Amino acid sequence: MRAVGLMSGTSMDGVDAAIIDTDGRTIDALGATAFLAYPPEAQAELRARLGCWPGAGLAPAHRHVLHLHAQAVAALPKPDVVGFHGQTLAHDPANARTHQLGDGAALARLTGCKVVWDFRSADMAAGGQGAPLVPLYHHALARFLGLTRRTVFLNLGGVANISIIEPNLPDSAPGAVAAHDTGPASALLDDFMRTRLGRPYDENGALAASGQVQTGLVSAALADPWFARTGPKSADRNQFHGLLAQVQSLPDADAAATLSAFTAASIALAAPDGADWLVMGGGRRNATLMALLAQHLGQTPRAIDTLGLNGDMIEAQAFGYLAVRVLHGLPTSLPSTTGCARPVCGGRIAA
Repeated sequence: MRAVGLMSGTSMDGVDAAIIDTDGRTIDALGATAFLAYPPEAQAELRARLGCWPGAGLAPAHRHVLHLHAQAVAALPKPDVVGFHGQTLAHDPANARTHQLGDGAALARLTGCKVVWDFRSADMAAGGQGAPLVPLYHHALARFLGLTRRTVFLNLGGVANISIIEPNLPDSAPGAVAAHDTGPASALLDDFMRTRLGRPYDENGALAASGQVQTGLVSAALADPWFARTGPKSADRNQFHGLLAQVQSLPDADAAATLSAFTAASIALAAPDGADWLVMGGGRRNATLMALLAQHLGQTPRAIDTLGLNGDMIEAQAFGYLAVRVLHGLPTSLPSTTGCARPVCGGRIAA
């Protein structure tokens, strides 16, 4: 079955779209991809709605989300099904609620395609964190790539999450798939760069590389009880923004260095023994962050692009894969990935 997966992440820069051919268990082929950027006014509207729950005032943001996702589907050959994640505005697993802006039925009408959407609600209703949802795809991808060793798939989006994969085991076997968020990835540094310097990100980590890390601030931030919790666990994009206020008095380079050091250290806290690391998401382009990770991990994590894949499109592919799983009634999350009480097939179908 041919699926188009759609992902608009917490960077809010645009929509990734990717074709995947799959039966929901194995990957037959990875196809064409597309990226459509949000225009500046759409980005501003979405950022203004961060932290908002369903209610009044969201209509303009919803129009931006819906129309750009419809354009992304139209940019690729017509699929059998579309996996539509929506735009996360707020995530509060402690109170069993999450908000992804987007209406799958409206997208189905606009595109003329069957759409699977609202992937997280069923998981949270079953006691899960609602995130991360990509680990079962990472397991299928490990097998597609012919991997045999324990592998950590690290996604460096706005929030960082890891999937710990044993590719020699079927995905339903105990210990085959485990996952959780680790804390911030690019969100802290990107927000600092945008508000302080008017730039969307620290290109290649150049600013952070020229600064001095304030180790006291990093240690204090790592003392947050959230980091002492074992997985499964998930985080909101803005959960650790208290550190942003604490670096405001620092020179630009020192603030960027401190935020980068905190991000790398928080990821390393979750490192399992004896695993290879593959990295995807926009943060993999930050050479300073990647170097810091290498120092903490005692190995050089590899960008997944070195294996011939597009590290920007993994999550989009994942939601195409998950859409097919939903059509076949297969689990999209497990107790070991989100903490749900039982394997859950999450997602609503709109035709």
